[in-house]
Amino acid sequence: MSDRLNVLKTYKLYVGGKFPRSESGRVYEVTTATSAADAAGKGKWLANAPLSSRKDARDAVVAARKAFGGWSGATAYNRGQVLYRVAEMLEGRRSQFVREVAHAEGLSKSKAAEVVEAAIDRWVWYAGWTDKIAQIVGGANPVAGPFFNLSTPEPTGVVTVIAPQESSFLGLVSVIAPVIATGNTAVVVASEKSPLPALSLGEVLATSDVPGGVVNILSGRTREIAVPLASHQDVNAIDLSGADADLARDLEIAAADNLKRVLRPQPVDGDWSADPGTHRLTAFLEMKTVWHPTGTLGASGSAY
Repeated sequence: MSDRLNVLKTYKLYVGGKFPRSESGRVYEVTTATSAADAAGKGKWLANAPLSSRKDARDAVVAARKAFGGWSGATAYNRGQVLYRVAEMLEGRRSQFVREVAHAEGLSKSKAAEVVEAAIDRWVWYAGWTDKIAQIVGGANPVAGPFFNLSTPEPTGVVTVIAPQESSFLGLVSVIAPVIATGNTAVVVASEKSPLPALSLGEVLATSDVPGGVVNILSGRTREIAVPLASHQDVNAIDLSGADADLARDLEIAAADNLKRVLRPQPVDGDWSADPGTHRLTAFLEMKTVWHPTGTLGASGSAY
């Protein structure tokens, strides 16, 4: 019998393509999921997760803004390739995520495997939409006069995502993937009680083709991180999926200061296995409309 000790994993934040500890040096205990029937009322210790500070949140916004120009300027086809690469990397680490999701959500191994497979498929789903969403929401507009009138979608900018609290992986993927698929960059506040799948996702993103800063993942107290992000002047939008009613109200008020786009919690958020549709793809897009003169239109034809 071997006497060696297991090498415990150190979970870190994912900011700007790197893995810093919280600048505050704080951590908090993450335990397995518990139920009302648990006699002790507390799950088994899993790890110490970083307890992010306001400074960490500000650093994440800086990283997201720095990455926005290159990511939004990439072709939609290229973004699709990158998202598909994430799915490939997740497939290779499937067993790790099955274990983490089972611990995080109190699921059996077989049920956790279904959740992880659904999350991988969700990445593929959004990878396929990157170069198609413009045809769905954009196009030529009929106008009276000698003009071409074209509307095309463009990304909003830096998006804060409050990840779902209960669905630590499938829900997480379902809110991150559409944000970056359309060219935005993201600052993600992971599930407070189950952050480990999110922090491990950062490792997958770092070893795929996603440029550093496109996705930044913070763990800690949801309110403590989310409030300064909602009022941050360089954040353009916020997804409130993981916020309870009181926090969602406070964040929405803070977001109004610089007219952020706000995506309120949706009815479908209770069932992340449902068909995601396209509403999250369009939630953080701006429509740019361009008028272009066609020249003289006459009986002999058009002159441009």
